Amino acid sequence: MFTAFFTSATVVALAEIGDKTQLLAVVLATRFHRPWPVIGGILVATLVNHLLSALVGSEAASLLDSLWFRAAVAAGFVGMGLWTLVPDKLDADEAEAAEGRGAFVTTLIAFFLVEMGDKTQIATIALGARFHDTLAVAAGTTLGMMAANVPAVFLGREAIRRVPLARIRLIAAFLFIGLGLWLGAQLAGLV
Repeated sequence: MFTAFFTSATVVALAEIGDKTQLLAVVLATRFHRPWPVIGGILVATLVNHLLSALVGSEAASLLDSLWFRAAVAAGFVGMGLWTLVPDKLDADEAEAAEGRGAFVTTLIAFFLVEMGDKTQIATIALGARFHDTLAVAAGTTLGMMAANVPAVFLGREAIRRVPLARIRLIAAFLFIGLGLWLGAQLAGLV
């Protein structure tokens, strides 16, 4: 359980830095000037999204537990690592989600929608498949999201400007690829 939680938190915290949902957090914090409702919206949206994602991954792994599925999960982690190397940008349409609502509701809706199909959601599915522990994975990935986004809400654009995003992306990519290669080595009986 601890391994699932710690791995999930670490991988998602690093993958989230410079991600479009982190950029959305900065935009919403700048727009509303009310950090706590924005943070609350991020928390609730992430909990729901990642709980469902970890459950999908865990259930899929239970139903499809075969050598090919485990190889696909390992390859998925390598693919996530390569995807992490590509910088994200926030589309104007996504930033304008739920216009006219309060900070909490706007953040909740926008974060939930923007997170759909995002690399951290796909990573959560893969982590759920890898660890078969929905609650530990969802708790870990949510902690990782909050660890990356709460400072972005409070420090806004200044924090994003000062963080070496390219270096963080490389570290996150290395973790994803390393996890994929480690799973592949397990399948091959090398470890």
